[in-house]
Amino acid sequence: MPRPFVLLQARPEADARAAELAAMRRASGLGERLTALRVDAEPLPDGLLEDAAGVLAGGSPYSVTDPEESKSPGQRLAEAQIAALAERALASGAPVFLTCFGIGVLTRVLGGEVDRTHPEPVSAATSRLTPAGREDPVVGVLPDEFAALTGHKESAPAVPPGAVLLATNDVSPVQLYRAGSVLASQFHPEPTTADFIERATVYARHGYFAESELPAIAEVLRGAQVVAPPLLLRRFAELHG
Repeated sequence: MPRPFVLLQARPEADARAAELAAMRRASGLGERLTALRVDAEPLPDGLLEDAAGVLAGGSPYSVTDPEESKSPGQRLAEAQIAALAERALASGAPVFLTCFGIGVLTRVLGGEVDRTHPEPVSAATSRLTPAGREDPVVGVLPDEFAALTGHKESAPAVPPGAVLLATNDVSPVQLYRAGSVLASQFHPEPTTADFIERATVYARHGYFAESELPAIAEVLRGAQVVAPPLLLRRFAELHG
């Protein structure tokens, strides 16, 4: 029986977790072979990296740059567990793909900076592969330019030490990088535009945009063509499955 892939989730909202898992299962082609663990609510099992074919991490309303005193116990647990897992993966070569919140955690693990100098609107932004991205065994499946769904308060202003930049855009320069066996994306590779509108609705009061802007954001997303990012998840699953 093939080993499972595992999705680490750091979303307190049950509806957002369920939608994210469904989108990840669909986009990766893994279906129910992809199982989920709440990294903000339960200890990760010992031997996770050894028992799983690969590990994915989804997004979160948490930001690593939130003031320390404002972080909930769940956020602190999520940051600590993703950081520890990333460190083990970097040391062992286990395949891991971190997205959104996870790229901030990994950037700090690598000694890089995460700040709020390059905030991103909720949108379908055009990113470009770097030469290293074209040669990467996972990222090379993407076209040279592609639209990806993003919307964040924070990002890495520069690629962290030991990492290789694979994709960039004009708003937030570090969109995708690799550090050893670990991939990390600023953008969300799994949702459709309809999924992202639903997610924006869930998080309309979390400070990403003024709630009154939601109808206009939804209208723009409905007109966007976002087809390439799920190829990353498919390729990751194919290589490690």
